[in-house]
Amino acid sequence: MSITLQHKRDTASNWTSNNPTLAAGQFGFETDTGKLKLGDGSTAWSSLNYFEPTIVPWAYQGENYGYTAGGNNNNPFAKIDVVDKFPFSSDSNATDVGDLTVARGGGGGLSSETDGYAAGGDTWSPSYPYYGRKNIVDKTPFSSDANMTDVGDLQGTKFGGVGSASSSENGYLFGGCGSPAPTGPGGHSQEQIDKFPFSGTFSITDVGDLSHDSPTSTCYTLESAGVTSSTHGYRAGGMYSLIGSTKLDKFSFSSDGNATDVGDLTDAIYGASGTSSSDAGYVSGGRQYSAPVSQTKVQCTPFASDTGTTCVGALVQGQHYGAASQSSTTAGYATAGSLPFTGTPITAGNIIQKFPFSAEGNSTDVGDLTCARGNNVGGCGMGFHY
Repeated sequence: MSITLQHKRDTASNWTSNNPTLAAGQFGFETDTGKLKLGDGSTAWSSLNYFEPTIVPWAYQGENYGYTAGGNNNNPFAKIDVVDKFPFSSDSNATDVGDLTVARGGGGGLSSETDGYAAGGDTWSPSYPYYGRKNIVDKTPFSSDANMTDVGDLQGTKFGGVGSASSSENGYLFGGCGSPAPTGPGGHSQEQIDKFPFSGTFSITDVGDLSHDSPTSTCYTLESAGVTSSTHGYRAGGMYSLIGSTKLDKFSFSSDGNATDVGDLTDAIYGASGTSSSDAGYVSGGRQYSAPVSQTKVQCTPFASDTGTTCVGALVQGQHYGAASQSSTTAGYATAGSLPFTGTPITAGNIIQKFPFSAEGNSTDVGDLTCARGNNVGGCGMGFHY
């Protein structure tokens, strides 16, 4: 025998005129307005507020673990396929939990609610003209530790520090270099913003362009950093022809379109890492070609206003050429990347740096990756989190 449960119901005017007191946890439904009130056992109908369910907004930040995938060690032609994982709940070393389908670095790392993605990159082989550029999009589930799988291809190759951002439904890739490319190790500046869905059949579309850097008509996109809010993606910095950029671009998740210039970084840098709290974006590390040393600045830009960045802290160790980045709900992380550059041979780093979102402050060294990653352009790991 079926049982039908019905809540108390009447018109809004009758509810008001009768003004009953609903039992604790009892709903009253207005048949002509579609609104509900929830009783507490002591408050009369007219004094109750209408029931409004709490909607938890989608959050880009992870609560559990950060991941660093790929990169290269101190041999510029030796790429790494290792996927490392470290906990947000405690400060500790990372563990090796799987492999990329192809060892590479310099791509973009993205996060959905259930999976991590590593897109593009290069194998940095000495074979000209394409330096082993890849269009692969790899995916790994957060529910278990496993090797990544190839789930699709980009429209062309993207490498050399690809910026990335993740909405609740889609992944976005921008910046870096890619095909078609001239003969030699270089590549065309990638100013387009590409989007692919996290669910359903994989497909990628060009949905807009980054803004150009003044005073030229060129987009400085090599080694761009990516930042994510709940509604927008941001591109921070970049480089073209060995000149850094102060550019801070912003593009919408709700509609496809070009990015707009919303402010400046404190310095013209490239190879920085981008992390995000619920209300602000952070750009850490990087390098200025005119002052060839690794930067230690942690810059912050509020999502509520388009005002550029201000310096709010420092890394315990300067990193550039795209240290991988991860965002928990309380802190930003920068992992691997090239160590401080002072004109001597560049070496790869393995430390996990963490800085707080709640207040201005410097980073701390909270652990190590299973292997060093970094060293040169395109050599950085791809970071994601859940």
